[in-house]
Amino acid sequence: MKALYITSLQKFSGKTALSLALGRRLQREGYQVGYFKPVSAHPWEPIPGRAYDEDATFVRKILGLNDPLANMVGVVLTPTLLEEMRCGCAGHDLMPQVKSAFERVAKDKDMVIVEGGASLREGMSIGLDPLRVAKSLNLPILAMVRFRNRLSMGDACVDAKQQLSDHLIGILVNAIPEDILGVLEAGCLSCLEEEGVPVLGALPQREQLEAISVGEIAEVLEAEFLALPERKDALVENFIVGAMSAEQALPRIRRTPGTKAVITGGDRADIQLVALETATKCLILTGYLRPVPEVLRRAEQMGVPVLLVRKNTMETIDAIDDVFGKTRLGQTVKLEQFEKLLEEHFDFRRLYEALGLSIKA
Repeated sequence: MKALYITSLQKFSGKTALSLALGRRLQREGYQVGYFKPVSAHPWEPIPGRAYDEDATFVRKILGLNDPLANMVGVVLTPTLLEEMRCGCAGHDLMPQVKSAFERVAKDKDMVIVEGGASLREGMSIGLDPLRVAKSLNLPILAMVRFRNRLSMGDACVDAKQQLSDHLIGILVNAIPEDILGVLEAGCLSCLEEEGVPVLGALPQREQLEAISVGEIAEVLEAEFLALPERKDALVENFIVGAMSAEQALPRIRRTPGTKAVITGGDRADIQLVALETATKCLILTGYLRPVPEVLRRAEQMGVPVLLVRKNTMETIDAIDDVFGKTRLGQTVKLEQFEKLLEEHFDFRRLYEALGLSIKA
């Protein structure tokens, strides 16, 4: 049995997307694949009293895995457990629990993909940070870095090499603007390789991959569809808050590139009608204030779904911020696009060699 620990240096780097794409590739090649998450730092409770991990649930469904969800996560950090641990002061060693769950998932598998934390510090206070988990389970590590700027990218790559040392077998840099990708590959990334930092890939930025569907927005906001629920698969790349005058809103909405959703109070008919005259993909109306009939009639004509939420505008923005940028590859077109990027820009042969795997036809 082989295994790979995928971690990242910052939030929303694409760990789950990579785990999913790699898992599907290995399955196509005939490998029996498992998925494991040592620590769930953000549990959810679909059934009261039962805490699961959202990523594990999502990957299990897409990859068609049969392992029980309870086995796919080592430790679920519920508020009760965190209180008991008291930032590691309670002397409770959670690593045996992680090991035991990992061994159950690894049974009869050719390859287990282990999805780690959103940073190298996550879980450190309770003894479950990425490096300690990787050492305990004897796992090679692939680290993901999301491009912000050249300096932060270089810093993150060198930091990963210094902290993870011999456990690090590769780095994947994600979301690099297309216009500087070639320059980075020939310059910074090449220099990092010369310094002993193994960069296995550099993916160009694709805004559609970072988009969120209207249906996902509705789920996050617990929103009610007032118009066109059948358009729930429409993708939104940007959000605009309509808190200004209609005259100010129109040029701003038009200047914003890509597909967009406009967030505004349910009583702001002026902003709503202006938004519907632009390339808006969704109206999000806050404060549980229903719009005037003319807005819904116009939205139906323009094919724009309308969501009504109970939260106020600031609460709505905060809720969206928690998930926006966290790629969800449930839509087939998004998943296939990400897989295509990997095939073009990631060195699978080098990864397989480091893992001791054979690339099957």
